Amino acid sequence: MAIKKLGFGLMRLPYADNPSNGNVDMETTKKMVDAYMKAGFTYFDTAAVYHGGHSEEVFGELVAKRYPRESFQVTSKMPVWNLKEEGDLDKIFNEQLKKCGVEYFDYYFMHALGNGNYQSAEKFHGFEWMQKMKAEGKIKHPGFSFHDNAEMLDKILTEHPEVELVQLQINYIDWESDNVQARKCYEVAKKHGKLISIMEPIKGGSLANVMDDAKKIFTDYNPNASMASWAVRYAASFDNILVVLSGMSNMEQLEDNISYMKDFKPLNAEEQSCVAKATEIIKNSILIPCTACRYCTDGCPAKINIPRYFELYNEQNRYGLNSFKWHYNEEKKKGGCPADCVECGQCEEHCPQHLHIMDLLKEVGSKFES
Repeated sequence: MAIKKLGFGLMRLPYADNPSNGNVDMETTKKMVDAYMKAGFTYFDTAAVYHGGHSEEVFGELVAKRYPRESFQVTSKMPVWNLKEEGDLDKIFNEQLKKCGVEYFDYYFMHALGNGNYQSAEKFHGFEWMQKMKAEGKIKHPGFSFHDNAEMLDKILTEHPEVELVQLQINYIDWESDNVQARKCYEVAKKHGKLISIMEPIKGGSLANVMDDAKKIFTDYNPNASMASWAVRYAASFDNILVVLSGMSNMEQLEDNISYMKDFKPLNAEEQSCVAKATEIIKNSILIPCTACRYCTDGCPAKINIPRYFELYNEQNRYGLNSFKWHYNEEKKKGGCPADCVECGQCEEHCPQHLHIMDLLKEVGSKFES
């Protein structure tokens, strides 16, 4: 089955007051799934940790139970940081199959590999285990998602040429980033002949709402194209791309994505030039390159909404409006402010962007408390 390049990322689903499903608005998500499938798209991406561990269950309820198995593809991921012994691989995997309501995964990844998680995957023979699952028909295409530098990616792909694809963070802001190394990682994956699944094409939604100077470059060229469309089409325009994931949070985002990805056209030379000009403007305004993935918040003992404080800090720098201090104080009322950080370091350990979160929280607090 040919796969259209827009993948449905089940990481940022619409929220509702529904604790049993990780606060996911099931009715809205159901409508989004149906619209996505009706438009001919079929690829869903989930993981054990998304939505507080409920994302796979949501997929099982809204996709697997309602659509024929051959009509969709689903990817999930092994949380290698939770492995304590080799038997955990089978235990976690079987739970994931049950939650997702499937007998096999079309694609399956070792999750968020970098130096530390790769060592865990190696210790418990995760790659060999994936090949065993492939032989049993429970994984069609093994791979891994990746958050580290290009040198580390080259090491993994050299040591495990049997993997078939890799999930990389690629967007026009991170393309030449020293931190993310999107271009270098892409070139490594391409050198090894691997298919690529792209995550964070809109950088946690930040590229859907760019400042006016950058927005003008895009709207002058095409006043009808959304800011998100530029980011997603940019990512989808590279070679060897299986899908570009979008963590869609409402029907409006879904409908917008469908409008330009149903009959996808790569960026032309003039559009690439627009992206390059806008990139320079946007990069200068982002002080903290947070994607709001929320990996940092799940284990925070002080319950600090780290992505929200970083968002306010960036917005304050971008627009210089006093209203952001009001929003900062409103966030403090909910509990857990930058000053409450106990510097346990768990947030930095789990940050895919490798941010120095503890130091950055001090900067944010100093900025808004002064």
